[in-house]
Amino acid sequence: MSNVFRRIPSVNELLESEPLKRLTERASRTVVVNGVREFLGRMREEVSAAAAEVPSPSELAERIAEWIARAEQPALRPVINATGVLLHTGLGRAPLAEEARQAVSEMTAGYASVEIDLASGKRSQRMDVVDRTLKQLTGCEASAVVNNNAGATLIVLAALAAGKEVIVSRGQLVEIGGSFRLPDVMQQGHVVLREVGTTNKTRLADYERAVGEATGAILRVHPSNYVIRGFTESVGLEELVALGRRHGVPVIDDIGSGGLWDFTRYGIEGEPLVKESIAKGADVVLFSGDKLLGGPQCGIILGKRTWIEKIRRHPLARALRVDKMTLAALHATLQLYLDPDTVEQRLPLLRLLATPLENLRHRAEHMTPQIEVLPNVASAQVVEETAYLGGGSVPTQGLPTVCVAVVPADGTVDDLAAKLRTAVPAVVGRIRNDRLLIDLRTVFAEQDTQVVETFRSLSKSSDSGR
Repeated sequence: MSNVFRRIPSVNELLESEPLKRLTERASRTVVVNGVREFLGRMREEVSAAAAEVPSPSELAERIAEWIARAEQPALRPVINATGVLLHTGLGRAPLAEEARQAVSEMTAGYASVEIDLASGKRSQRMDVVDRTLKQLTGCEASAVVNNNAGATLIVLAALAAGKEVIVSRGQLVEIGGSFRLPDVMQQGHVVLREVGTTNKTRLADYERAVGEATGAILRVHPSNYVIRGFTESVGLEELVALGRRHGVPVIDDIGSGGLWDFTRYGIEGEPLVKESIAKGADVVLFSGDKLLGGPQCGIILGKRTWIEKIRRHPLARALRVDKMTLAALHATLQLYLDPDTVEQRLPLLRLLATPLENLRHRAEHMTPQIEVLPNVASAQVVEETAYLGGGSVPTQGLPTVCVAVVPADGTVDDLAAKLRTAVPAVVGRIRNDRLLIDLRTVFAEQDTQVVETFRSLSKSSDSGR
């Protein structure tokens, strides 16, 4: 065994090898030295445990260089989304507009007036940054912003109805991704769930029978990620608002994805508009900032001033508050909506949705022959497919799209997908019928060249490995 250990080169010997010399030109010497020591430490353990063979110094240096290079790649890095899911939770949901990215850059380069009124020099509230614009866009009296819509649900329940009953239709007790269940959130908000109606039918009379002295609020939840069809009945927001007024209890409308833009123009039906909920009299409306709004991750709370002030003063407001980067990105995104003539082209989500099918087909026809000629590709075809909005929105409604369907010449389609995911830039597609689909509904036109170049880089890598 001692003879085996003697065959393991020293750290200094390996550092003089060509692969690790090249690596020190890109990474710091300290990183490389620590990486070599860690790798050798693991190798000694393997040799000791299983009498494994020790590779030659040159082969070992190559392995260590590759291992360090992989380890140095950040886990969080840019991705070209070719999945056909526009609001892909795993890929960060809505891409930010250029204006939002610029605003974040400016606010993080130094200090920012987060909680100081520059005119008076006095302390202000950080929500004031977006409050005026939200009022303009929605007609609300006041607003608050927290870290996400789950946080918004929690703080609204805790601030308005702690210790009391909150009435919810049984058909609206949703569960979303990550095992977020509304009953569990209500328990954490210290409210008592009062279910009414049945899974498929809830009438106004069900709510009326449930309202009493113990009632803290009436909650309506938009079931974004599922649909109940057939023998159904539900109660409109106007009726719930009228009931709440009669009994002096607030009506909370959790609309989930939350839109400031009419998505029916893209063939997407059933997603409520924030402005409509406010106009119908909801006391509090809450929704996500990084879904249909197309902004950063946050939970936006709008409504009557009396209730919003209670939410702002609640102790959870500090625990769930957003930072200057989120505020800057949200403000810049909201500003785009003030000009309805240009927002569709300036907001990435809307631009992707508005791209004509013929445009996608033309791009696919241009990309396909460039990919098909590569030696590691057996075939590439233009195919029409279906894309989805994602983010828990309208799961049964698809969007027409065009894809480049690729079959690899060597290995499996899963191998090809994995190579694309780990390339630079990373390209994430979807597999269907043993073909890798590059869905152009979620690829920006300026990224087409990058996609082709990534395929080419994989082809060169395959050639060099032969």
